[in-house]
Amino acid sequence: MKKLRIGLWILVAASAALLGYLTLEIGQSSRTVGEAAYGVPFQLVDQRGQAVSEQVLRGKPSAVFFGFTHCPEVCPTTLFELDGWLKQVDPQGGHLNAYFVSVDPERDTTEILNTYVSNVSDRITGITGAPDKVMEMVKGFRVYAKKVPVDEANPNGDYTMDHTASVFLLDAEGRFKGTIAYGENPETAVQKLQKLMKG
Repeated sequence: MKKLRIGLWILVAASAALLGYLTLEIGQSSRTVGEAAYGVPFQLVDQRGQAVSEQVLRGKPSAVFFGFTHCPEVCPTTLFELDGWLKQVDPQGGHLNAYFVSVDPERDTTEILNTYVSNVSDRITGITGAPDKVMEMVKGFRVYAKKVPVDEANPNGDYTMDHTASVFLLDAEGRFKGTIAYGENPETAVQKLQKLMKG
């Protein structure tokens, strides 16, 4: 009986030590992820054809949404809502940047993107570029994007895009701070943006 009790105490002590180690490791890895800039370096263009890089995500907090101009509902809704939130939390437009990155660069030229974004907002900047360069950024930001044929019988015909529908929130150093989900309660979305601006 005494040996059994000692064995149980050793097991409890070993479990506690393992739990403490795992907690420490997870905490350190989480901090490391939080301290590093999110995504990957990129060289693309904005809706006016001006070169942009990951440096546009530095200096001020940013809200970044990945979508496409042929999107029937999610993208226009998100851009419209984001524009309203931006005007609510940052009326003068000096403290928070917002970007709409195309996941369909084959169709979303600078001209098309400029017309599309400008019709919705003067606070959101469209980003596109060479398809391979855009997709490098998309993958580097861990965004899901997949071309889906409208007609399965004609895979090379017209298509739409499945894609991540959340708005990514980055701080002034480009670090990931959270997301605003599609359909998020507007009050919650505004609170998230206010928190992002405060750091």
